[in-house]
Amino acid sequence: MRLLRGLHNIPDDFPGCAATIGNFDGLHLGHQAILQALHRVADSHQLPTLVMIFEPQPKEFFAIDKAPARLANLREKLIDLDADHVDYVLCLPFNQALRSMSAADFIQQVLVQTLGVRHLIVGDDFRFGCDRSGDYQALAAAGQQFGFDVEDSSTYLVAGQRVSSTRVRSELQANNLAEVEKLLGHKYRMSGRVGYGRQLGRTIDTPTANVMLKRHLLPLQGVFAVEVLDENTGQRFEGVANVGNKPSITEVPEPSLEVHLFDFTGNLYGHHLTVTFCHKIRDEKKFNGLDELKQAIACDKNTARRYFADLPNSLRSAAAVTSSEEQLDGTD
Repeated sequence: MRLLRGLHNIPDDFPGCAATIGNFDGLHLGHQAILQALHRVADSHQLPTLVMIFEPQPKEFFAIDKAPARLANLREKLIDLDADHVDYVLCLPFNQALRSMSAADFIQQVLVQTLGVRHLIVGDDFRFGCDRSGDYQALAAAGQQFGFDVEDSSTYLVAGQRVSSTRVRSELQANNLAEVEKLLGHKYRMSGRVGYGRQLGRTIDTPTANVMLKRHLLPLQGVFAVEVLDENTGQRFEGVANVGNKPSITEVPEPSLEVHLFDFTGNLYGHHLTVTFCHKIRDEKKFNGLDELKQAIACDKNTARRYFADLPNSLRSAAAVTSSEEQLDGTD
């Protein structure tokens, strides 16, 4: 997969493409169905596939404090699209210039002149251009004028309801992890690089990796039994994680993901971890002092261990362990 940041990075010899446009937040089953259709038409016309996304996402540009929590940051989104074998991802900066571009100019300058789109797949509720004036009908008419096909992405249903990023967020907030798995096709996960935190965990016998999320808001909160992939080494671990705003530690809300790996020794600083949320243990809570916090964390660790111990082997990841000692170096 090749990432193109901005229209100025489109190669001069770009051969045209089969394209789709959207946020693709979370890459749920509905998104996956669109990509499958895109691959089919691209193969039939011997064209590369291109997914157009925006940074920031449009709702974040207009009102960051009112925008919904992201299911995936940009890096996670690109990893998912790469895994789906997309040829090109065009990431356009959503700024005042793009926001002010008319629908007609977007079609002619971006889709036709720059990308040479031959086939376009969008939802029938897709809106684009200044003041969202462009719609599916405008694209279909332009396709007839400029010689590209426009296809409506079919609504994808699970349990009789449309699959959407909004629905995934709603199920995450309701702690329905099993339902989220049905909508995504896999358990929900978040990833990030391990950075330096307050180094409090080691003082209460539970050293943690501070995973940097690059998110303004969090789509879920609480304490979870988790499976963790160290992307740098390929090793897998089981553990317990707190995702939230650390109310017992900070007065000002600070979105964070703190992960304690079971039976691990080593140094994780700078590593990228993918954290898969398997089971909700409890909500995040503010405790009266470190002693009370320490007792709660010990209980959380026991609960998570019991959860994994009770799983049939066929449902457990091959979680590699390197030591029976807990990590004391390279985590917080």
